[in-house]
Amino acid sequence: MQQFRLSEGMKRVVNIGVLGCASIAKHSVIPAILDLKEEYCLKGIASRTEESAKACALQFNTEAFTGYEALLNSDNLDAVYIPLPNAMHAEWIDKAIERNLHVLVEKSLACSLEDVMSLTRLASEKQLALVENFQFRFHRQLSIIKQLVIEGKIGELRCLRSSFGFPPFADAENIRYANELGGGSLLDAGAYTVKIAQMFLGYDLEVKASSLHHDPDLNVDIWGGAYLQEQGSSMFAELAFGFDNYYQCNLELWGSKGKITANRIFTAPSGFSPEITLETGEGKEIIAVEPDHHFRNMLKHFYSLLTSGSGLKDEYEQNIQQSRLLEAVKNTAHAG
Repeated sequence: MQQFRLSEGMKRVVNIGVLGCASIAKHSVIPAILDLKEEYCLKGIASRTEESAKACALQFNTEAFTGYEALLNSDNLDAVYIPLPNAMHAEWIDKAIERNLHVLVEKSLACSLEDVMSLTRLASEKQLALVENFQFRFHRQLSIIKQLVIEGKIGELRCLRSSFGFPPFADAENIRYANELGGGSLLDAGAYTVKIAQMFLGYDLEVKASSLHHDPDLNVDIWGGAYLQEQGSSMFAELAFGFDNYYQCNLELWGSKGKITANRIFTAPSGFSPEITLETGEGKEIIAVEPDHHFRNMLKHFYSLLTSGSGLKDEYEQNIQQSRLLEAVKNTAHAG
C-alpha cells in the first residue's frame, strides 16, 4: 500500500501516470499536473498504440508507454489519472487499485452502481484515494454560492434547477455516441447536474421521475431530465441535460426570500470571470467572481487526500451516492 503520511514541514512529490490521451487530459488535466511541480511528477502517458503514446508524451515531455498495463507496471508510480471511455473505467480502476495506486478518474466513475460499489470497497480496504473528477467542485464561484445560502441571503432553500447541455458533436465517431463505450448524455452531461443537486440538497435524494430520449440509430440517450426530492422534505431538484440542445450550463437556487443564478457553473475556464446573480426583495446584485483554475484546485485536493488520508471516506460516499442516483434516473426512465 502507498503510504504518504508525512511529518510536519515535509512535502512528497507524487509520481502520477495518465492512462489515455483524451482531449480533457491534453487540454486541461495534464497541463495542470505540470503546473504543480511541488506536488506532482508526470511519469508517463499510455495509449493503446505506440504512435499515439509517443505523440502525446512528446507534447508533454514525458515517457510514452504502449498499452495501459505497461504504465501500471512501471516503477515508482504512486497514482494514475484515467480519462478513458466510461465503459473502460471499471477494468482499469480495478487494475490500478490492485497495484496499490491511487486513482483520479473522469466522470462517470463506472457504468453501474454494482461496479462503483465494488471499486470503492476495494479502494477503502487499501485506504487508497478513488476520486471522480468533477472539477467544478473546486471553483471559487461554488464556494461563494454556498456561503450566500449559508448566510440566508435567499431565505430557506425551496428548489434547485440545473441544466447542462450543448449542440451535437461535430464528429460522428465521438465516444459519447458509442453505446459500447458507455456513451450517452446521462453519464456525461447529466452526471454534472446530479452531482450539484447533492451538493446543496444532500444525499437523501430520491428520483421521483425521469426521462431519457434515446437515439434509435446510436442506441444512446441524447437528452433527458429528472425530478429529485429530498426524503422527508418538500425540497426538490429539477435537472435537464443533453447532447442535442441549445447550450446551457446553469444553476438556479430558489429560496423563500430570493434567488441565486449562475450561468457557467460547470465549465468556467481559467482566466474567465463568471458572474453570480443574487435577486432578493432589495433588488438585483451581480457578483463578479475572480478567475480561478478548478483543474489545478482539484489536483491539489487529490494531493491532499494522498498525503494526509483525510477526506477519503467522504470521497467514497460521494462515489456511491452519485452512482446510486444515476442508476435510479436510468431505471425510472426505463420503467416509464
